[in-house]
Formats: sequence, C-alpha cells, structure tokens
Amino acid sequence: MFLVRQRKRLSLFLGKFCVVMGNCWFKGSPYFNRVSSNATKSESPKLQSPSERIERDDSLLPSNPHEVEALRNDSARKNPLIAFTFEELKRMTKNFRQDSVLGGGGFGRVYKGCVTSDLREGLTIQEPLRVAVKVHDGDNSFQGHREWLAEVIFLGQLSHPNLVKLVGYCCEDNHRVLVYELMPLGSVESHLFSRVMLPLPWSTRMKIALGAARGLAFLHEAEKPVIYRDFKTSNILLDEEYNAKLSDFGLAKDGPVGDKSHVSTRIMGTYGYAAPEYIMTGHLTAMSDVYSYGVVLLELLTGRKSLDRSRPVREQTLTDWAFPLLAHRKKVLGIVDPRLTADDYPVKAVHKTAMLAYHCLSRNPKARPLMRDIVATLEPLQQQQQPQPELVVEVSPANGSGGNDGVGVR
Repeated sequence: MFLVRQRKRLSLFLGKFCVVMGNCWFKGSPYFNRVSSNATKSESPKLQSPSERIERDDSLLPSNPHEVEALRNDSARKNPLIAFTFEELKRMTKNFRQDSVLGGGGFGRVYKGCVTSDLREGLTIQEPLRVAVKVHDGDNSFQGHREWLAEVIFLGQLSHPNLVKLVGYCCEDNHRVLVYELMPLGSVESHLFSRVMLPLPWSTRMKIALGAARGLAFLHEAEKPVIYRDFKTSNILLDEEYNAKLSDFGLAKDGPVGDKSHVSTRIMGTYGYAAPEYIMTGHLTAMSDVYSYGVVLLELLTGRKSLDRSRPVREQTLTDWAFPLLAHRKKVLGIVDPRLTADDYPVKAVHKTAMLAYHCLSRNPKARPLMRDIVATLEPLQQQQQPQPELVVEVSPANGSGGNDGVGVR
C-alpha cells in the first residue's frame, strides 16, 4: 500500500505547474528515436517536439525543489536520495570538465564523478562513491521535466539488484540533474554491437538476459506494478561482473489497476522495440514490455540490431527477418551471431532461447509469457561462467554518440 499512497500523493501536487507556469518555463527542441502516434511498421523513427509528446494524463507535475523534496522524503524508506546542490555537482565532476564526459544524447550529457564524505558536513556514504551525473541540457521542456521527475519517483521508490541505483538528484533553478551509481562496463548495446571489443560469450548473453528479465519481473510484480515502456539494449547497463541493470525510467508508467486491462497513453518508446498493438492503439500493458524483451533476446541471439537501415530491405527490421525462423530447429542455427562458433554455445540452449523469443514476440499479447515465467525458463539455461570477454577501451567523442547515454563506461 505504501507505493499506492505515494503515487496517489503525486496528484496533490497537480494543478500548480501548468496553470501558474504556463508554457513560459519551457524551450522546445525535438526528441529523437521515439515512436510517434502515427508510426507504422515501415516508417523511420519520427521527430517529436516536447509539446507533441506531452501525455495529457500526466500534464501536471510538481515543478519546484520543495515539491520534489516532499516526494524524496516520501520515498526515503525504499531508497534514500541525496538532494545535491549544483555547486556540489561541480566539485564531484571537476567543474564538468570535458575529460569527465562519459557520453550524451538528446537530453544532454553524462559525466563521471566521485562523491566523498567531505563534500558536505554530515554526509554519510561508502566512499569514494563513483557516480554518473546525468545533466539535462538547456531544453527545459515539459517532457524533459516529466521524464526527469519520473526517474526520481520510480527509482526513489523501487530498489532491486537489477535496477540501476539512483543516488540523488539536483533540482535547482533550471538545473535538472540525476546522479546514479556508475556502471563500469556501460550498456549492453555498446558491447553487443561494438567493432573493437570481443563478442560477448553465450554464457554472458544468457546472464544478461536473465538479469534483465528479473528486473522487468520485479517491476511487473511490484505492489504497484510498473510498465517500463522503453526496454532496449542501450537501457540495460552492466556492472564489473556483467550483471544487468535497467536504467532510464523516464518513460515508465504505472500499470493498470482494478478492472482495467491496460493503460491508454500517447505512444512513446523506441521504434523496433515497441509492441505492435501498442503502436496501433496506444494501449499499454505489461505484455508490451514482454514484446520488447523478445526483441532484445533476439538481438542477443543474432548479434543484430533491432533496426538496421544498412542491411537489405527484408533484413532491416530484425523481427520481420528472424521471427519466421525461430520455430525451425535447423534454420534458427543459421541466424545465431556469426561471431560465435558452434563450440561456443549449447544447441539445446539456442533452441530454447529461440522459442522463448518466439513466444515473447507473438502478435497476440495474451499469448506472451509473463516475465516471471521467462525468468523460470532462463534460470536452467545458465551455464557455468566462461572467462568474460576482454574489455577494450573505446574512446567516444566528447559529445557522445549512439544510443548509449553514458551512464556507464564503454
């Protein structure tokens, strides 16, 4: 009941933000790689301005430090958050130096930093604490603030080994900053599709698949269920032991309650991962996450991206190309990542993984398995850990690139 009360408490803050602030608090700039309400299977990702992406049912949010602090205090029982000042963030990141940049994206930049007990009198931490400081840029858009606040709310109330830990935040003037635990190995995307690192061994891929599944299962089975809504390889981060943790809860939504079967919402997410029924109707359920999980499982199996415009037309969308082959015991072996040899993986495990992906990607949402059942299926497939792949440092441009937001180190 705690989460239910706190989510309801959010409604007490509603009303002031839009009525008082109007549109003057925001400056619009387009968001990239999100699914638009009019997206079809053959279309490229659409650009949407923040005003186009505002979800009407979430259009009123707490906007000042006092209201955000109230939410922080409410969530302290689960995951106490530190309210950093912007000056403290400067000290943590060496004044946001260029050589501290980990990456970036449409939201802004991510810097590596370090929190020590002398940062503030009375601050108790296990020092030195290495962190990733995610700074939203000058685009103080409504949608940017909503996504920032969603992370504070969800990660402040939820704690699990397969969720990235939110250490704290900064809500000062126009600054909107999130401070996470640093994930040293970066995103699954940066490893799976890297040209400079050794391919992930099969056992590591299955470890990642299981960890991510446990994270999603936890969200779906929470006292107040959460739909992640943007599950993809760039949002799965890895610690030093290749344990998978979900990050970026900016698009997360409370699941349906009572007799409701779904949540009706504007279509948001990443093309190539979003469930077809969600794109068509805007009806969001936990099964939408299961479909996205199936896409990621397919990426781990094949080593291919969910959407790759550089490939032949028939192979550009991974699900269109691979789905018909998943149920064929012989043909499915032909789509396994070619960087893995037959000696690298158990054939039976490939067959079981392929069939699991097949069911997750069913066009009928009701035919897809629950995340807890996916976890139960994957656990027996865990093989004795092979030596982890050698980590090759990949130097990224200072302004970041690709889908990895830099919360981890590549």
